[in-house]
Amino acid sequence: MTDAARKLVHQVRGDDTEPEARIDVNARSIALSIVAVAAAMYVLQWASEVFIPIVLSVLISYALEPIVLALIRLRLSRLIASALVVASLTGAFGYTAYTLSDDATAIIASLPEAATKLRRAMRHDQPSAIENVQRAAQELQRTADEAAGRNPAPSGVQRVQIEQPAIDVKQYLSWGSASLVAFAGQAVLVVFFVFFLLASGDLFKRKLVKVVGPSLEKKKVTVQILNEIDVQIERFLFVRVVTSVAVGVATWLAFRVIGLEQAGVWGIAAGVFNSIPYFGPVIVAAGIAVIGFLQFGTLGMAAYVSGISLVITSLEGWLLTPWLTSKTARTNEVAIFVGLIFWSFVWGIWGTLLAVPMLVAVKACCDRIEDLKPVGEMLGE
Repeated sequence: MTDAARKLVHQVRGDDTEPEARIDVNARSIALSIVAVAAAMYVLQWASEVFIPIVLSVLISYALEPIVLALIRLRLSRLIASALVVASLTGAFGYTAYTLSDDATAIIASLPEAATKLRRAMRHDQPSAIENVQRAAQELQRTADEAAGRNPAPSGVQRVQIEQPAIDVKQYLSWGSASLVAFAGQAVLVVFFVFFLLASGDLFKRKLVKVVGPSLEKKKVTVQILNEIDVQIERFLFVRVVTSVAVGVATWLAFRVIGLEQAGVWGIAAGVFNSIPYFGPVIVAAGIAVIGFLQFGTLGMAAYVSGISLVITSLEGWLLTPWLTSKTARTNEVAIFVGLIFWSFVWGIWGTLLAVPMLVAVKACCDRIEDLKPVGEMLGE
């Protein structure tokens, strides 16, 4: 077909756009979308100290909103109810930290002895596999340097090689101390932000309804969407809080029965990490196995303690969570796994803790917004 005939066909069809132009436009749109996603990831990572407290505060306010509403029904003003809830939550966290401070101090005091036991356990008469691999790598590097003749030492000058430790524990401890100070500062900001969100009530909801336009139908649909999104997020957060508390209490009781020291600290750790799908229970089980080996001194007890932790989290995942999430917005496993990878890359440990709540919030929004329903379908089961 000649160019004139091709143009005639497009004119008859009412399509004046050339196929080549369409392909160019599509390729340009895809490129712009990729650039926009990359820019958004960079901004989220660069300004993580700003976004993380905001997201965490919004999620906490969603979880506490039902309690505030219950106090309002008892004829308390929203301001007083919000202040009472936030003060009670802060006091509960402070009391828990004070109660467990002795256990935390004992754990820190036992670190040198634990490190000595672990080093003795890992020491063997025969070289370990890691040592053999390191020695082989050094020999190969030396052979490659000799064959390439790289940077021969001048006459009368002795070559010196500086060896860095494989794991700089001091650096990690210093980084952890600085992170603890930064966490304390951000915690104060989160407490105040949660209070302001709870005290403001549906202020931002009313502003959003006013922004959508003068049409009464649009305002009605917007209110329905916001209410449904609120319900889904509140149900999900309720489920996560209940399951984490159940896992923490069950782990604490089980560890007290078998005589594990500082059982309360490990119970809280199990409850917190339980909110991280897939990886959280594995991290807790591995850490508890090390603690059990250091305390009891046998691999059998280490496996026994770790197995108890896995049994508790498995029962929670198979029985309690499916029963509680029957009415919440469910997401498929692939979407959750991809979300964990993405947010852990962007925000680190906070990303792993906040990935699933944010994913549920996004799915709830997509399910109620017409243009975003395909995204909600991809995220759903």
